Amino acid sequence: MQDFIEALYVAAGLILHLDPELREIAFLSLGVSLTASICAFVIGSPLGTALAIYRFRCRSALIVIANALLGLPPVVVGLVVYLLLSRSGPLGSLGILFTPTAMVIAQTVLGIPIVVALAHRITADAWAAYGDALLLDGASRLRAMIPIMLIGREGLLTAFLAAFGRAIAEVGAIIIVGGNIQGYTRTMTTAIALETSKGNLSFALALGIILIVLSMAVSASSLVFGRALTAH
Repeated sequence: MQDFIEALYVAAGLILHLDPELREIAFLSLGVSLTASICAFVIGSPLGTALAIYRFRCRSALIVIANALLGLPPVVVGLVVYLLLSRSGPLGSLGILFTPTAMVIAQTVLGIPIVVALAHRITADAWAAYGDALLLDGASRLRAMIPIMLIGREGLLTAFLAAFGRAIAEVGAIIIVGGNIQGYTRTMTTAIALETSKGNLSFALALGIILIVLSMAVSASSLVFGRALTAH
């Protein structure tokens, strides 16, 4: 117990004094995770809405696959992205392996199934309630996608937050594609794992506190923004 209190005291000091390494790791983590979450949302929400609105062959199979991929193992995603971006891979010429860009790609791949599955569930209910009315008013299914997404915007915000939570808490995939390079690709989760293994519990605890605070701050900001949209 005494060791924990001492580690907590030192961690608080690091945070209060805005330790440069802490600050650098926190900003990188937040930037990578937010970028990946936005990319996953931009790609996944229209796909989920399309699955709710359109009727076509294999639609049910795609819905099942999207939900099954919610449990996609991060290390497998990291391995696949690594193979694609490695020098011998099809995208090796881009030279982005072991960069923040590669980390964004891995986190985006992990986030897309979450957004697709949740967006489908949300917009399916909205389409069941308002779809016929929109079609009777002359809107095509394509044009009806935006009104349906606006109706379900609070739920879609939840999908975004779920993708962000998956991204910012990720370790396995980003270690594989990012390499955990100090000052370049080291995020809060990978740094926590590294510092804990080194016995530097104060630094790891400081990162953990910042990770929780940042996650809560992004969630709170998103909810306030979502309520503001609803009010208008």
